[in-house]
Amino acid sequence: MTAVTDLIDRLESDAERDADPETTPDVGVIMGSDSDLDAMQGAFDALDELGFAEQTDFADPPAARFTYESYVVSAHRTPELMYAYGETAAERGLDVIVAGAGGKSADLPNMTASIAYPIPVIGVPVQEKSVDSVIGMPTGAPIVAVDAGKSFNAALSAAQVLAREHDEVERRLVDYHEGLTGGVAETSANLHDLGVEEFRRTWN
Repeated sequence: MTAVTDLIDRLESDAERDADPETTPDVGVIMGSDSDLDAMQGAFDALDELGFAEQTDFADPPAARFTYESYVVSAHRTPELMYAYGETAAERGLDVIVAGAGGKSADLPNMTASIAYPIPVIGVPVQEKSVDSVIGMPTGAPIVAVDAGKSFNAALSAAQVLAREHDEVERRLVDYHEGLTGGVAETSANLHDLGVEEFRRTWN
């Protein structure tokens, strides 16, 4: 219990710092267990792709303007930590939270959405059986959710939220999308020009 208390104290202490928003994490990525890390890796990959840096020390931010943080927060095993995380999110400068959880009782995303409201929370069902739990919010308690395991898309959605206020994030998203478009065009041209059999042999 001491470790949980220490972590709660850290969150509350960070919230009291009144830090410059340009130095605080913009995106919080949380998961119910470290066993969810593989499923949530896509979120980190997407944020890295967009030029976000991971912030591991609230008082010593990286040089990058846009950053994210990561925590394990269990709704069932450490509910007091979940409450502290959600309740301090705004004061610690977070603009959006990506929350992943697995199992049939994947309550972390929707509980966090209620606690951190009005900060938007994007839920990631880690498994197919988690989908109903994550999206099952009552009217008036909103959550945005992606399909099971699609944490990469969740992080892109988080960046879209930020892009409404930050032109630089919007530009990075547009560049990323144009890169995807160019990749499809290149593949299409090679399929046509090489023919199906040669394409299968040399391109894939």
